[in-house]
Amino acid sequence: MAETTTEVRADIERTRARMSGAIAELERKANIGQQIGEHPWAAVALAFGAGIALSGSRADVKAAAVTSRATRDTSSKLGDALDGVIATLIASVTEAVHTRIDGAVKEVVTSVRGDSSAAPAPRADSSTTLPASRTDRTGEPPMRAD
Repeated sequence: MAETTTEVRADIERTRARMSGAIAELERKANIGQQIGEHPWAAVALAFGAGIALSGSRADVKAAAVTSRATRDTSSKLGDALDGVIATLIASVTEAVHTRIDGAVKEVVTSVRGDSSAAPAPRADSSTTLPASRTDRTGEPPMRAD
């Protein structure tokens, strides 16, 4: 069966026209906005049904529970880290204040006694913490004003 070039081109043209029509129909059906415009009550009913189905699945409650748990865990970890930082800061400030007070008291005691052999207490380093029992260089415990 010998076909001529004209017949083949005509066949291709018919196929192209059928495909164009089918593609246009698919695009029309896939255009959600157009479908809603053509069938608004059906769209409302479909949206209502989808809302009922989603509310019955309790997906919103599950999502809220997961979010709450994740937030609680994160805030707990963050709170623990901040507690440690604040505790270290307070210990450092307390040590610095106590060291200054000890030095001032020692200077007053030295000036009242007239004893020049006792040196003032060294200043606190910000990285030190308050030890349980502390003595100065002379072996005597420091005098506290508190």
